[in-house]
Amino acid sequence: MSSPDAGRPPSTVTDTDRRTMVLESAMATFARFGYRKTSMEEVARAAHISRPGLYFLFSSKETLFRAAVTQALGRDITAVERVLADSGRPLPERLLEAFDQWTGRYIGPLARDIAAVVEDNPDLLGEIIETTPRRFEELITDAIAVGPGREGALPVAQTMISASIGLKHQVASRESYLERLAVAIRLLVR
Repeated sequence: MSSPDAGRPPSTVTDTDRRTMVLESAMATFARFGYRKTSMEEVARAAHISRPGLYFLFSSKETLFRAAVTQALGRDITAVERVLADSGRPLPERLLEAFDQWTGRYIGPLARDIAAVVEDNPDLLGEIIETTPRRFEELITDAIAVGPGREGALPVAQTMISASIGLKHQVASRESYLERLAVAIRLLVR
């Protein structure tokens, strides 16, 4: 059986994995200290990489922050697409898991810090901060439109997203978020 990395030079795989790990460390560091108080030195330390090595990968803190957020949002959207594409499961179950992938993972102390650092710095992120949530709305709308609620899919999707945002700020745990969102989904999707 062939490896998915077969045919690619070993350094490319290592560089990709290293970049992913650096971006994950950067996101955690930005969440812990906030964008303004995070230094490239702190990110390098957290990522177990030299500061010059970090600057080799990312020319500035802003570039690093944008790449870290882009990676996180891309991962989330990919997870949502995968969940919603599983048409063998009931729609309410898929919707709940999609919202968990998109929002649920950002509930709780450290997770809330990640969401806050993103929300507090939209000027640094460019269009990704608008296009990715729009893509999420499209995915939810499309999933609802396939089911029995085809006529009012967009307003139902928008109402679910609004409920999710409100719950995110009201609950203390991911479990509580999911329990309450499941109620909203049952009310909105039949």
